[in-house]
Amino acid sequence: MASYEPTETVHAVLSSAEERFEGYRRALGRILAPALAVVVWFLPIPGLETQARHLFAIVCFALVLWMTEAIPLAATALLAPSLCVLAGLGTAREVFKPFADPVIFLFIGSFMIGEAMLKHGLNRRFAFGILTLPWVGTNPLRLYAAFAGITALISMWVSNAATTAMMLPIGLSIIAEVGARQGLKDFRSSPFASGLMLITAFAASVGGLGTPIGTPPNLIGIGAIERLLGVKVTFFQWMRVGLPVAVVLCGFLVWRFARTCPPPKGSLDGNQDWLREEGRRLGPWTRGQKNVVAVFAAAVCAWILPGFVAAFSAEGANAPAFVWLNSRLPESIVGLLAASLLFLLPTGVHGHRATLDWRDATGIDWGTILLFAGGMALGELMFSTGLARWIGGGLAGIFQAETVFGLCLLFTVVGVLVSEMTTNTASATMIVPIAIAVAQSAGVDPVKPALATCIACSMGFMLPVSTGPNAMAYGTGCVPLRSMMRHGIWLDLVGCVVIVASVMLLG
Repeated sequence: MASYEPTETVHAVLSSAEERFEGYRRALGRILAPALAVVVWFLPIPGLETQARHLFAIVCFALVLWMTEAIPLAATALLAPSLCVLAGLGTAREVFKPFADPVIFLFIGSFMIGEAMLKHGLNRRFAFGILTLPWVGTNPLRLYAAFAGITALISMWVSNAATTAMMLPIGLSIIAEVGARQGLKDFRSSPFASGLMLITAFAASVGGLGTPIGTPPNLIGIGAIERLLGVKVTFFQWMRVGLPVAVVLCGFLVWRFARTCPPPKGSLDGNQDWLREEGRRLGPWTRGQKNVVAVFAAAVCAWILPGFVAAFSAEGANAPAFVWLNSRLPESIVGLLAASLLFLLPTGVHGHRATLDWRDATGIDWGTILLFAGGMALGELMFSTGLARWIGGGLAGIFQAETVFGLCLLFTVVGVLVSEMTTNTASATMIVPIAIAVAQSAGVDPVKPALATCIACSMGFMLPVSTGPNAMAYGTGCVPLRSMMRHGIWLDLVGCVVIVASVMLLG
């Protein structure tokens, strides 16, 4: 048995050259952001009102800071709206109103449920339970399929980064076992090691597309469509588009990595025995795990129920049951009720300690929530000042995209490219409102272009800085940069085709 323990935490580690590059990038951002903002602030731009031009300067300032990470992303999300108030673009109450949007509370509730899963080890129990299924066996294709499937399924409900952090150590243990059987001193240098780490990171990002709460860009897109277009995208309606995209892309990942990065012949023999032993170490189900499963299952049912009612009712969205559920149990309230229930249910240990306590809740990603809210604030101001419409008209004129298909294709590509350079959340925050404005300027229904843009912003697989899962996989030392770029560009290209096709057929 190899010495690598599956409970070890995996962190992204940068080389000295990469650290210098990151330092230069941040220093450049601190200089470029204010310089660009000053130029845009005073530069007369044809067709742009004064307030829109001032907002454009602040947006450029924030965009440079987000792309270079000169200061923490959440800090930029707080700074930019504050500058908007200072510039007279609205009152503090108006500008910061999106910080209390119901979507924010859906975010908080889902993060707390995910934190409870991690706290009680439910994710690892679920992972080992699937990996030890008889059909997985010693077949490389099935092993990749099991690993990608588990990762994507968990990522539909838990943050992509948390899913990756849970799955990578298990993958490294399998790689170490394979290396030990082959007598390899450096078990991380094999193509199989690279393939298993990459499929874990990629599947975590892809799986997040399956549900509205799977990844922040999904909620950003849903929130923008509802606020700016007055169209409500239900939990079930999102899954009808996002889940097929996730399934097809996971299938592509399994096929590609099983073909290009297979394990050494015979190296998986007896692997099931080790996995079963690791699964037995988890012990019996705890009271806390049972509580989390019950609350999680109830929340999923409540999230999906309104969509089922609308889908199978002759009256559709006008059905009384759908209207009642939608008004009394919106997704955000379901998330908060479920999270609150976790603070009430006892685990039966340590003096009736609750399933989740506030010390656990403080560990959720509050920075991402602030980033999300700050981006929503800028997005609303872009519409109210006319900046989004001006940008949209310019893009529509440049690319001559005047059909739903053309706009879906255009903004899918734009979303993927921008997500290679900055976070998925920041990409969706900036691009989805522009896609809506472009579609409106072209006189076509903006819902499908907005959906395609939103999903595309979860792509970006070529670089370690593109997503958190990419950075974590790169930090294991198993993934050469060239390998990530080679596999990532293929996933980006296939993703563009699948997204456009799914949105056009199912949107």
